[in-house]
Amino acid sequence: MAVITQFVVVREGVEKMTFTSKKDADAYDKMLDIADNLQPLLAESALDIDDATYESLSFYLAKHKDDLMKILKGGSSVKEEPVTAKTPASKKKAVKKAGQEAA
Repeated sequence: MAVITQFVVVREGVEKMTFTSKKDADAYDKMLDIADNLQPLLAESALDIDDATYESLSFYLAKHKDDLMKILKGGSSVKEEPVTAKTPASKKKAVKKAGQEAA
């Protein structure tokens, strides 16, 4: 018989999520804390949205807190693709063909 350790995140008597590692369970619990703290802040805004939307928005912002922190510090959340010096093969062929036609 196998023994499986599970960590369960429970909020207000409701099981939210089950994890196999304490670290993941703690991270999820912290994210839920952040979402709970964001909801009243968002509710103070002049936005005309319902409670479910406030909850969804606060959950989204908490889930993406690292990107949000970068933006709040003046950075960008856009993940830039690395620039390569290589030209795609299709462009090389087009350039070569254009050069031949010009000659």
